[in-house]
Amino acid sequence: MNGPVTTYNDPTKRPWAWSYSKLKNYETCPKRHFHYDISKDVKEPQSEELKDGFYVHEMLAKRVMNNEPLPERLQKYEPWAVKILTGEGKILVEQKLAFREDYSPCGYFEKGVWFRGVGDVIKIVGHAALIVDWKTGKIVEDSQQLMLMAQCVFSHYPEVLGVRSEFVWLNHDATTRQNFKRDEMAQHWVGMLPRVAALKQAELTMTYPPKPGFLCRKWCAVKSCPHWGE
Repeated sequence: MNGPVTTYNDPTKRPWAWSYSKLKNYETCPKRHFHYDISKDVKEPQSEELKDGFYVHEMLAKRVMNNEPLPERLQKYEPWAVKILTGEGKILVEQKLAFREDYSPCGYFEKGVWFRGVGDVIKIVGHAALIVDWKTGKIVEDSQQLMLMAQCVFSHYPEVLGVRSEFVWLNHDATTRQNFKRDEMAQHWVGMLPRVAALKQAELTMTYPPKPGFLCRKWCAVKSCPHWGE
């Protein structure tokens, strides 16, 4: 005889996990986040810029991981790949890392997972690590995303005591970086945890009001929203 089947129509009983992209989508517009990330009844528009960004990430991953040459139009990014490949160290590409609510490591889809993140490039040298996140858009300062990937590394690699986490703005030949120490991570979570609690509470109560903003006119596909196209 088959046992009971568990369903998760009730959000209070659904295993809950988050990513930084979900948090940012929620804070930008809760209703948009609901349709894109929760009900998934509306697909996010794939602009040519977004598609090209995926392509650049793919080509850089092949360059760093398999030593495949970059396509001609991406040769301008070669110096960034060389910087990563120069010197000793363990290099990881497109790493999917996750941890539980107590920051202990776990598999990406393992029971108890709380946060999920992806590192474009992680290089570990002894007790230090470098995290690189390729960016193809305009420069936007975001230290919280840098912090979360640092936590992923600290959770999965106990030998690492210090992390330099950085965005590489490929089209601007620039970087945004921040250094993190394992014994100082608690202070970085002080401002983040209330934001995560708000995200979780929204799903528990299924409360996703629309929040009009700059995306409404051209970059949102939620046509059921009263602010769409404004």
